[in-house]
Amino acid sequence: MTGEKAVVDKPTTLLWAVRLLYLQCAALAGLTVYLVILDLTSGDVQIGVAVALTVLAALAAVSVFYVARALGRLQAGARGPAIVVQLFVIAAGGFLIQVHPLWLGVVMMALGVLTGLLIVLPPSTRALGVD
Repeated sequence: MTGEKAVVDKPTTLLWAVRLLYLQCAALAGLTVYLVILDLTSGDVQIGVAVALTVLAALAAVSVFYVARALGRLQAGARGPAIVVQLFVIAAGGFLIQVHPLWLGVVMMALGVLTGLLIVLPPSTRALGVD
C-alpha cells in the first residue's frame, strides 16, 4: 500500500540507547533540583551566575528528553544530537577525572561511550534508516 510506513521493530541496541538517554535526562533533572536548593539556601552567592547555571541545567534536561523521545520514535535526525550529547557527557567525565570525584568521571565517560556506541551500531543505524 502506498503512503503507509512499514512497521520497524526497535532493536535492543536502540532501546537501551534511549533508556540511557532518559537516565541522563533524569540525572540532569536531579542536578537542576539540587541547584535550585543551593540557590535558595546559599547565603553568599552571585545570584546571576547561580540562576544562569540552574537554567542551563534545566534546559539541558529538557533537550536530552526531546532527543531521547525523538530517537525512540525512530527519527533519523535525532541521531546526530544524541551523539553530541554523549560527547558532552564524555567531556564532563574527563573534567571530573581531573578535579574529582574520580569514580564519577569514569562512570560518566563509560556511560557516554556505551550510549554512543549503542546509537551507531548497525542494528540501530538500520532502524533509523541511516544506512
